[in-house]
Amino acid sequence: MTLALYSLLMWLMQPLVRAKLRRRARVEPGYGERVEERFGDYAGAPTAAARHNGEAGFYVWVHAVSLGEARAAEVLVAQLRLVLPGMRLLLTHGTATGREQGRSMLQDGDVQVWQPWDTPGAVQRFLTRFQPRVGLLVETEVWPNMVAACAQANIPLCLVNARLSDKSLRQAQRLAWLSGPAYRGLRAVWAQTPEDARRLVDLGAPVLGVTGNFKFDAAPDPTQLAQGRAWRHAMERPVVVFASSREGEEALLLEVLKGFRALGPVEYAGAAIKNIAFDVQWLIVPRHPQRFDAVAQLCREQGFSVSRRSTWVDGPQQADIWVGDSLGEMALYYGLSDLALLGGSFAPLGGQNLIEAAACGCPVVMGPHTFNFVQAAELAVAAGAAFAVPDLQRALEKVLALLQCEPDLQAAGRAAGDFSQTHRGAAARTAHAVKKLLASFTAPTGR
Repeated sequence: MTLALYSLLMWLMQPLVRAKLRRRARVEPGYGERVEERFGDYAGAPTAAARHNGEAGFYVWVHAVSLGEARAAEVLVAQLRLVLPGMRLLLTHGTATGREQGRSMLQDGDVQVWQPWDTPGAVQRFLTRFQPRVGLLVETEVWPNMVAACAQANIPLCLVNARLSDKSLRQAQRLAWLSGPAYRGLRAVWAQTPEDARRLVDLGAPVLGVTGNFKFDAAPDPTQLAQGRAWRHAMERPVVVFASSREGEEALLLEVLKGFRALGPVEYAGAAIKNIAFDVQWLIVPRHPQRFDAVAQLCREQGFSVSRRSTWVDGPQQADIWVGDSLGEMALYYGLSDLALLGGSFAPLGGQNLIEAAACGCPVVMGPHTFNFVQAAELAVAAGAAFAVPDLQRALEKVLALLQCEPDLQAAGRAAGDFSQTHRGAAARTAHAVKKLLASFTAPTGR
């Protein structure tokens, strides 16, 4: 009865979902692509029958809802191809940025479609069309009807690279009548950390192990990293990137910078740090591409000159603030930067991924809100690869202090690189666990 009520609600919400997609598509055209796939119409995609008549093997379904999950999924997919040589990738997403990022993973015989909206009909059409041998949900995406349908079809549905914050646990417990059966219905869960495992067990999830975080395994693009470092080497002043900034955080940064400017040459304790604020090149890279224009306009309205990455030809152009308005170039931005401010951590948003910055040898200064990456943040601070501060004002003071002390800055950069190397291997461990699960699992005839 509970699942039936939930299913009715999801069915009634479909017009609202379509309206939201139309609105999003005005800013991000990707949301207007193949909309009917979201409701179980996969016309044009290969059928399971067509696939089995050829030489191609079975589908391994990987669901990477958004950009961060898609980046994490890349290293898992590479390891799965090594241990499951007969697989074909069935890749699903929920956001346009995730879908765009996911295209780079595809090989001949693979399929990329939108995840189905969680109604019984759409879910059943998805499973009937593709008949995956196994489903791997990356990090957090657990949908009740999908879990129930996979169990009925004898498809092992697993949560990999799984994380669950204290906040998410409390929210799930308030909806225990719905979340409990969904988490218990999973076939296997492999968690990022022991703390994530404990919280998932509290929801009844079948946690089989702690394998670590895929994001440590992702190697930065070497061409981008080299280009960024070459540009940095040609510059006369240091560069600080506000990486994956979220709405409201850019305004906070600009206010702090304007405060530094207003101080002028007045002598006071700490003036030496504040007086170099405008000897730094500030780079803002918004998390969401639909905000690129708004962030650039905000900077101009606050009296700062702006240069956007999309206008660069032979390299960066002179301006108070650069805006990184491109997708998939974080390695370039980190290579270009001496230090990074961690987006999402200066507003109560849980923080963004700091591991990519560390892999590029770029130390991180982060605010108090890192609940999405608690262990990674704590480990990075302990390793000297990151620094935790209470607010953005203190963050900029810390950044500027580090820039004034070259030995400390170099030590932090080395610590960042060492930190990223120490925790590698999660994707390989998970791929082998999936292989072991499939070896012990009898799939229905025809898959």
